[in-house]
Amino acid sequence: MELHPSKQREQHLGNTADIHGSGEPKRLETEASATHQMISLNCSPPLDLNFPLPGEKGPACLVKMYRNWDNFKVNDVLEVYGILSVDPVLNILNNEDRENSSSPVDSMDCMDTVEEQRVHSPPASLVPRIHVILAQKLQHINPLMPACLNEEESKNFVSSFMLELSPVRAELLGFLTHAFLGDSLAAEYLILHLISTVYARRDVLPLGKFTINLSGCPRNSVFTEHIYRIIQQLVPASYRLQMTIENMNCLQLKPHKDYTANRLVSGVLQLASNTSLVIDETLLEQGQLDTRGVHNVTALGHLITWQKVDYDFSYHQMEFPCNINVLITSEGRSLLPSDCQVHLQPQLIPPNMEEHMSSLLTAVLPSILNKFRIYLSLLRLLDYSISDEVTKAVEDDFVEMRKNDPESITADDLHRTLLIARFLSLSAGQTTLSRERWLRAKQLEALRKTRLQQQKSVNGNEL
Repeated sequence: MELHPSKQREQHLGNTADIHGSGEPKRLETEASATHQMISLNCSPPLDLNFPLPGEKGPACLVKMYRNWDNFKVNDVLEVYGILSVDPVLNILNNEDRENSSSPVDSMDCMDTVEEQRVHSPPASLVPRIHVILAQKLQHINPLMPACLNEEESKNFVSSFMLELSPVRAELLGFLTHAFLGDSLAAEYLILHLISTVYARRDVLPLGKFTINLSGCPRNSVFTEHIYRIIQQLVPASYRLQMTIENMNCLQLKPHKDYTANRLVSGVLQLASNTSLVIDETLLEQGQLDTRGVHNVTALGHLITWQKVDYDFSYHQMEFPCNINVLITSEGRSLLPSDCQVHLQPQLIPPNMEEHMSSLLTAVLPSILNKFRIYLSLLRLLDYSISDEVTKAVEDDFVEMRKNDPESITADDLHRTLLIARFLSLSAGQTTLSRERWLRAKQLEALRKTRLQQQKSVNGNEL
């Protein structure tokens, strides 16, 4: 959302100065500033802007909608057009109106606690208000692409980009292969992961989720940190969760209701659709999880398995569906569930890991990076189907696979291979499944399983 609050604020303040040339509003503004200073001198606690992610900084605002607010769901990303209000006088006038009101409803509002008033009516100078005139849900949040792909100009953009899809995919595969120290199989699976999305829900099952556990990562935060930085440069929204005992015991992953302030307190898992969540398990050491830690680990497992986040209302839990791409980096097999485990097999060990990983992003031209970004965002939005003929061929092939190896081939294998075939087709710009892509998906799965078996025989027990 290109709201540019600082720029709008400057423009609004400039207009206000021109309009309010008389002394009375200026006096009120001075009184408002003095009142704010007196509150500060009384050592009131700093204002909590309720950002979901720890350490997040930036402008916050209260968006006030007056109609059609029920068209939007939790964690939708909206583009809004409205009137920006930063005038502190409005806060004073609003409070005076409430105090002098004789309406029973307003009188009930005046019974709000001090904490509620602080949270719901923060100073407009710190938390501006946007009075919405028009709001619309965004189809995606990639600024390099047209906002709506259904328009005629957007269709030309898509068809033009499709012509260069093959070389872009090849370059991205090579780039990620270098990032994974020469492991092209891990790079291939990461591309499939990055274009995955929940496209439907059948009963409680989210279809299209593709959580990958990248095991075999060196116990070195430099490697996993740089892998995250690379992903951060490729997708519009991402977050790295360092899975340490301290973080699990201290972080608030699930949003919860604060009944004292009468508001919903944000949690880390309150993320927008198609956010890439990288969980770094290489930092996990021995220790004791407390009650919150156990709840947080459970919440992560629930998110990965069902693509749902529990909101804690103390007396009950409420589930909200989400669509979050989860990548888990770990040494051995992750403690968390996943749809697919890929064991990293580096083909080279650079003498200076920091220098090697840092040089990757600096070596890529900005124009190439932009093509990677469009590629990953665009393919998520393409429609996909399987013809009856191919469906019959896949069923027959699966029956044959079960005959040859009835113990190791399961229904989960069929589902995962179909999912990989789907993303392989989309990654090549094909919106239907072909025999060639199905065979390629089987080949990738065979290579992945062989690698896991080799690693298991080396370790002798756990992967």
